[in-house]
Amino acid sequence: MKVGGHSMVAPLRTVLLKHPRQAYRSQGSIDGQWEALNYRAACDFEAAIAEFDLLAKALEAAGTEVVFLPEHADTGLDSIYAHDPCFTTDAGLVLGSMGKDARRGEPGALAEWCRENDVPIAGSIESPGKLEGGDCVWVDERTVAVGRGYRTNAAGIEQLSSILGGEVEVVEVHLPHWNGPTDVMHLMSSLSMLADDLALVHRPLLPVPFLEWLAARDIELLDVPGDEYAAMGCNVLALAPRVALTLDGVPETAALLERRGVDVHTYPGDEISRKGGGGPTCLTRPLFRVAGG
Repeated sequence: MKVGGHSMVAPLRTVLLKHPRQAYRSQGSIDGQWEALNYRAACDFEAAIAEFDLLAKALEAAGTEVVFLPEHADTGLDSIYAHDPCFTTDAGLVLGSMGKDARRGEPGALAEWCRENDVPIAGSIESPGKLEGGDCVWVDERTVAVGRGYRTNAAGIEQLSSILGGEVEVVEVHLPHWNGPTDVMHLMSSLSMLADDLALVHRPLLPVPFLEWLAARDIELLDVPGDEYAAMGCNVLALAPRVALTLDGVPETAALLERRGVDVHTYPGDEISRKGGGGPTCLTRPLFRVAGG
């Protein structure tokens, strides 16, 4: 299986998902886990399946091959957010070390899947290092920004830098406390690349030096409408340069993107996204992106 693409915006050719049938398993499993995982409410199992099927169809309609992870005994509800247990590089997947205790089994489960499917593993983050995929953003093919917060620590960033080698610059971005360690706060919560020179951001939760660094690279920064940030308006998956997949229910964000020449596609995510705090980037682990393809 082809793996690679040092980009968040090159055409998405292969994506890894975990269906609610395998992540949630049943309504009883949801009812027994959601409060401890800090979900906003219990997901409706059947409604989640219907939403996820629409998400998968939207990806396939964009020309993306969809690959599914199997059920695994060491994972729970959060494993539906397939983006976080790893990071994609041209050398293979870097397996993370989860900052959320309830998700610690996910990298090991993913490693098993990789071995069974001949997916190369470039390296693994080892304790005391912590690193989640939602904190890692390719800004260009030789530069990755990594959020340092409750989910990713300095030791994890140092290990990632060593795995990537000297040809890739790793830029550390300090994240705010926000709602604390029990809530999700990744770098990608406030930054979505839409093209090499265009990004959607929520400035109040990004440090000034990083915003200045992005601007110095001639990346145009679009501000997500403030009242749509809580609805995950800033969580946008690039299917290709200036082609985006967003949650429905954020019309001001969609209009903003369209005014800047972005082709916007949407999916319903009340169950699979808003209740668990994970938007389209969280639900998808890009395995292969190819420039110009």
